[in-house]
Amino acid sequence: MNSDIIRMLTITLPDWLSERLATPIQHQSDENRMQFVIDLARENIARGTGGPFAAAVFRSNDGILVAAGVNSVTRLNNAVLHAEVMALMFAQASVGSYTLRAADASYELVTSCEPCAMCLGATLWSGVQRLVCGATRDDAECVGFDEGPVFPESYAYLERRGITVVRQVLRVEAVDVLDQYMRGGGIVYNG
Repeated sequence: MNSDIIRMLTITLPDWLSERLATPIQHQSDENRMQFVIDLARENIARGTGGPFAAAVFRSNDGILVAAGVNSVTRLNNAVLHAEVMALMFAQASVGSYTLRAADASYELVTSCEPCAMCLGATLWSGVQRLVCGATRDDAECVGFDEGPVFPESYAYLERRGITVVRQVLRVEAVDVLDQYMRGGGIVYNG
């Protein structure tokens, strides 16, 4: 066993995404934010850098992009590097806090697909105050992904904890990315 690996873990965005995020990005509407995320998911497939999922954290009041992430499970050989987790980790690093619940700003997570069980938990603990989803859990499961124990009560719990949930924004476009991934022979790494 390599002891250096035990002491250090490096998580990176794909080079193409780092380049794309080099200039400030702002999107005002849920649809524009979702289209941005769907485009990232589609590019992640086209470039062969991961699965068909992408997510981004935006500042709620002005639509400024704080961070984005794409599914990096196969690229970095790490089962927890889903798009939502990547976006949340990079957003917290960007604002310099373990939480995105701040007195001076609120943040939202926009994701190309409803989160799996792990990502739903990460959403709750991240401090975001709004969750916007594209494709549904059923859509992901139809192409073979296992989304884990996520139930209607899971979303009700988020809402009771102060997180507004908006679902099925540009669902058709988001589902097309899932279908494109499967047509291209994409790996279902958790099914």
